[in-house]
Amino acid sequence: MRAVYPVIGLLVLLGAWWAGVAVFEPQPIVLPAPVMVWEAFRDHTAYLLDMAWVSTQEIGAGFALATLLGVLGGIWLFGSRVVDRMFSPLLVAVNAVPKIALAPLLMVWLGLTWQSRITMVMLLCFFPIVLGTVAGLRATPSEVAELARSLRANRLQTFAKFRLPGALPQLFVGLRVAMPLAAVGSTIGEMIGGDSGLGFVVSTASGSSDMALTFAALLLLALVSVVLYFAIELLEKLLLPWHTATTA
Repeated sequence: MRAVYPVIGLLVLLGAWWAGVAVFEPQPIVLPAPVMVWEAFRDHTAYLLDMAWVSTQEIGAGFALATLLGVLGGIWLFGSRVVDRMFSPLLVAVNAVPKIALAPLLMVWLGLTWQSRITMVMLLCFFPIVLGTVAGLRATPSEVAELARSLRANRLQTFAKFRLPGALPQLFVGLRVAMPLAAVGSTIGEMIGGDSGLGFVVSTASGSSDMALTFAALLLLALVSVVLYFAIELLEKLLLPWHTATTA
């Protein structure tokens, strides 16, 4: 049923879309009919799939880099109160800056390259992962800390055997929040300075008023994001079966 309900929801959405087009009869340049979007996807299947693969690679690379740096940064902030007080306000300030405002700077610094797009993905994903890591490490129950001390565990053992496993559920919360942002970052980079990817398709197709192809690219981008999000959920269930079994 978990697979059936999303399909039902998609069919309801498509039915509402079709009904809205049939009743209000908007111009195709404003809102194309679902059948027009399907025809655009059918006519450009190979092209759209190639662009989707480019976007998926950028999303995956930027997300992996953000995960590595975010976890290390979270451990660093947790391990030193001085570092936390020095850099936490700066992280909040950088996160508050709209990332689309940084896109032109990235294009100047890194050029119209895949590195700039991956960097945009990393910037959007980094803060939620850092926040999830720090929150998880700080949420160690007091009785678990007492258990570590009673077993005479040193600081490294306490971190590796008690705090880090206990922090993983919060870390995965940060990863689930960051994954859709990765698709946003990739799309921003492709629309502003890319020459490939689904964001590039959206930019060029909308610029030429081909709204059917634009909607086809947007729907394919949404599908890629959903698949990657559920991949994170599946990884969480595989790595943390104890968390699912012990929470209501």
